[in-house]
Amino acid sequence: MFKTVILGCENSHADSFLDLIANDPDFAEIEVIGIYSDEEESTKKLHERFNVPVMSSFDEAVGKVDGVIVTARHGNNHLKYARPYIAKGVSFFIDKPFTICPAEGEELVKLLESSGCLFTGGSSLKHCEFVKELKAQHNADENGKTVGGFVRAPIDRASVYGGFYFYAPHLVEIVAEIYGAHPKSVCANENVNGISALFRYDDFDVSGMYLDKNYVYYAARHSEKGVCGKEFPVDASCFKAEFAEFRDILCGKSYGQAASRMMAPVYIMNALEESMKNNGKEISVR
Repeated sequence: MFKTVILGCENSHADSFLDLIANDPDFAEIEVIGIYSDEEESTKKLHERFNVPVMSSFDEAVGKVDGVIVTARHGNNHLKYARPYIAKGVSFFIDKPFTICPAEGEELVKLLESSGCLFTGGSSLKHCEFVKELKAQHNADENGKTVGGFVRAPIDRASVYGGFYFYAPHLVEIVAEIYGAHPKSVCANENVNGISALFRYDDFDVSGMYLDKNYVYYAARHSEKGVCGKEFPVDASCFKAEFAEFRDILCGKSYGQAASRMMAPVYIMNALEESMKNNGKEISVR
């Protein structure tokens, strides 16, 4: 049995993961020995539903677990919650955004790697079946080479959990998963409805549309011979797929995500924000 804790459990991922552990035999080897959140109401609800112990501090289980699940809504809490456990070499799931600040993300990666911690996480949207389908088409040059793309996703610019950074990872990770995690540059402009964005690759551009609190997801790949695009659902299969990655790390079946893949969305979001602050100026992505 692999013992874990969930830190920052105000996120809906905490509900989804606890439900999988309780009801899906694929995750029978995982046990959650404690949950913590700065928002006490979140832990109260989960305790009542799943009878999982509530911790009085986020570092209470240091030295007692095999893995740590960080699902705090605010990305600024991720390093804070993870840090006490890193020296023990445990495995991590770290939700989106990996961090908000690139320097903080680099520090987190350095600490994780120096202690031999394996990790995964990020946006669950990269696990959507249609996203995987478009990725396969792009990689195989199906119907010819990719000549462009379009992705639509929600944003909540007024969120108390980091504003732009709370929902921004979803669109960014869809683009990164389909077309590659390292666009050369980005541009972004705010408007009354949300944010328009452009991701520039070597041979094509991908357009993005963030709409304020409009929870529609859409993706399209433009190839030399046509277009494949549609609105797609975000369902329980996405959460199961990402949690399965964490389980496989615990079981020794996976080495987790590469640091470059986890950090890529942080650099992209940082560049998008810089572009918005500079009237849509094209910003190179690290």
